[in-house]
Amino acid sequence: MSEQDNNTPPHLDPASVGIVTPQTLHFDEPLTLECERVLPSFDLVIETYGELNADKSNAILICHALSGSHHAAGYHSENDTKAGWWDNLIGNGKAIDTSRFFVVCLNNIGSCHGSTGPTTVNPATGEIWGADFPLITIKDWVKTQVMLSDRLGIAKWHAIVGGSMGGMQALQWSVDYPDRLERAVIIASTPKLSAQNIAFNEVARQSILSDPDFHDGWYLKHGTYPRRGLILARMVGHITYITEEAMKAKFGRDLKSGKFMYGFDVEFQVESYLRYQGERFSKNFDANTYLLMTKALDYFDPTRDYTKDELDEKEALKQTLARTQCQFLIVSFTTDWRFTPERSVEIVDALMANDKRVSFVNVDAPHGHDSFLFDIPRYTTAVRGFLNAHIIARQTQGDITPQEISQLARQ
Repeated sequence: MSEQDNNTPPHLDPASVGIVTPQTLHFDEPLTLECERVLPSFDLVIETYGELNADKSNAILICHALSGSHHAAGYHSENDTKAGWWDNLIGNGKAIDTSRFFVVCLNNIGSCHGSTGPTTVNPATGEIWGADFPLITIKDWVKTQVMLSDRLGIAKWHAIVGGSMGGMQALQWSVDYPDRLERAVIIASTPKLSAQNIAFNEVARQSILSDPDFHDGWYLKHGTYPRRGLILARMVGHITYITEEAMKAKFGRDLKSGKFMYGFDVEFQVESYLRYQGERFSKNFDANTYLLMTKALDYFDPTRDYTKDELDEKEALKQTLARTQCQFLIVSFTTDWRFTPERSVEIVDALMANDKRVSFVNVDAPHGHDSFLFDIPRYTTAVRGFLNAHIIARQTQGDITPQEISQLARQ
């Protein structure tokens, strides 16, 4: 659907999919959200890479993480200096091979990258949605993705792939629409957020909500922006995406000026780095969107609609994943302390308890939670092999036990 220039300009990465043009698709159908509010219509911004085959069996859906967008690969113009956020995985001959697959990435509703959200116009009022935009959930996103699938004429995805929050969407797909995907690739993700993760999100939200420029979410009407709150929210979040060892290796206790200044301005290099990351993020992301996205993460629990409250978490997940039909690849990273390998193992254990087809790899990587964004050979090889294999060996408890997988996850 997006235009693609196969003759990538020489100063751009020649392995990239080239120059791509996003498309905005409008949906007139009302969308009833889990919060029981209704969007009378909505827009989704998408990009596509590669070509859809005649029987539409080679389509892969990419689900983005919290700060991601539809722009997963390629460049928007010859002047672009930065490719899409997953360009190292998506392209000709890459792990998600656009010479073989038709790849679709969309921007979820509630975001600030063009799809209907707090920064777009509410058709009922003719004004920006702002704080009036309803709370959304990952189930809501999956519902819109199903509507997108129908619009594209794709009855069944070859695979649905996502990292972090994107992996949650892939997991929700496998439960809610089990007959509409062949494979699910769930990377650096979790079956639900821990109390600690919810706590991190709450600290980030409070930094925005308490900013005097927030104005209860109506900052655009007031000609202001909660810049300080969004910077702090991003700083808190960014700390959880990387490891202590990575910070130590990159910054240690190095001073910016070489000596103590005995003040509260930046003195350590790591302080300068975090402020830079926060400042850059605050210029490209919407505060109301950040609030919505983090709440969607908190609400995520695929077992809610399929199990009874008195079940323990392990049994609830087992019963929920009994509904799934697709093959799974679960990827975790040894240094990810935001969504630890043990959280991925919970998904693997529940699938294997149901005799489902699942492959699991725990990748040694130094980058923490952000590892899913890096080109790590063992990781990309696993994704490539899983997507390209016509027959995936069925792993059962007779081949490898959940206990053995748990041991692998801790190595």
